[in-house]
Amino acid sequence: MSRTERKGVPTPTADLAGLIGQEVGVSRWIRVDQARIDAFAEITEDRQFIHIDPEAAKATPFGGTIAHGFLTLSLLSAMTYDAVPPLEGVVMGVNYGFDKLRFLAPVPTGSNVRGRFKLLSAEDRGGGRWLIKHEVTVEIEGAEKPALVAEWLGMQMVGG
Repeated sequence: MSRTERKGVPTPTADLAGLIGQEVGVSRWIRVDQARIDAFAEITEDRQFIHIDPEAAKATPFGGTIAHGFLTLSLLSAMTYDAVPPLEGVVMGVNYGFDKLRFLAPVPTGSNVRGRFKLLSAEDRGGGRWLIKHEVTVEIEGAEKPALVAEWLGMQMVGG
């Protein structure tokens, strides 16, 4: 299975209405180490010291380096491939954006994070297009507060 294929038994579109309001999947834990943070800093050109300079970051309220909020957000794709079964007959899906997004707690370097997905809505847009909205909560292992909570929209194209 490639990294872009979703795991699980495909969900028929006729079953979507019955899943609204339910948790539909939880991803594996993903390690957020300094190497991942440094690579993200280089690719995005966001080299703020709280992400890449462990010595300087020790003097902040975080006590060390933390992941970029957008790095944590970027891991949603991997998390959804892990956690959310595909729609039956899906040809492709595209990111459609967010209705809400809040970063609630920093992710300390060396933490594990995972995503919990709850189906909020599934709207048939015609032509085999389904607008799917999930509430996703990214948990930090051992922490009380999640890293982020979002309402994430995806457009799924289902073939005949």
